[in-house]
Amino acid sequence: MSVFASLVAHLADLLQPLFHTSATAAAIIVFTALVRLAVHPLSRAAARGQKAKARLSPQIAELRKKHAKNPDRMQKAFMELHAKEKVSPFSGCLPSLLQLPAFFLMYHLFSSARIGGQPNGLLSHTLFAAPLGDRWTDALAHGGAFGSAGLVYVALFAIVAAVATYNYRRTKRQMAGATTDQQLPGMGAMSAMTKVMPLLSFATLLTVAWVPLAAALYVVTSTTWTAVERAFLYRDMPVAGVLATTA
Repeated sequence: MSVFASLVAHLADLLQPLFHTSATAAAIIVFTALVRLAVHPLSRAAARGQKAKARLSPQIAELRKKHAKNPDRMQKAFMELHAKEKVSPFSGCLPSLLQLPAFFLMYHLFSSARIGGQPNGLLSHTLFAAPLGDRWTDALAHGGAFGSAGLVYVALFAIVAAVATYNYRRTKRQMAGATTDQQLPGMGAMSAMTKVMPLLSFATLLTVAWVPLAAALYVVTSTTWTAVERAFLYRDMPVAGVLATTA
């Protein structure tokens, strides 16, 4: 934890001439971008996997016809086809999972009163008027939703809502054009997941409201990066990424 705190502090020192009192907040955004750059090759690999899955749609349709009366055999054939083509049904999950350690480090760093036996000085750093160690409830208690600190959260909520709306519309379009896999008998859990998936981006609003502001910045930056990245990686595939994560 102390090593991670030092990394954030050093980044803040480098950015201080440009961002002054918000240098630590800028350092968190830069750190998030570096994490996403490191994970980007996996995101590209996941995109290739999703495109390969789309190419299997005609074969999956044939399996549905062939094993229409045997759901268990259909599901087995479905998995065998993916294994043969070296395509994972969950290929889009890995990039998101690999980001979790960085998020939890950020969360714990700005939730800990002491680091290495010393007071955590990062908690007093701010994004404009909002301390990075505070939560939305703290902003509400000191000035309300439209107070100086509350307005910082209003801006973050607006960004998340805009990204979530974009993801919602995009995912709905994707699912409207790529429902073959979800209609396979025996894949009920996956089908239920695809119905809920378009709404998952809006859950980010709850995360931003609950975690320390520093962790919220990480989430907002990463979510926005994901939306832009997916628009680029799947630009030539209108129904891509049905099973990929959206955040």
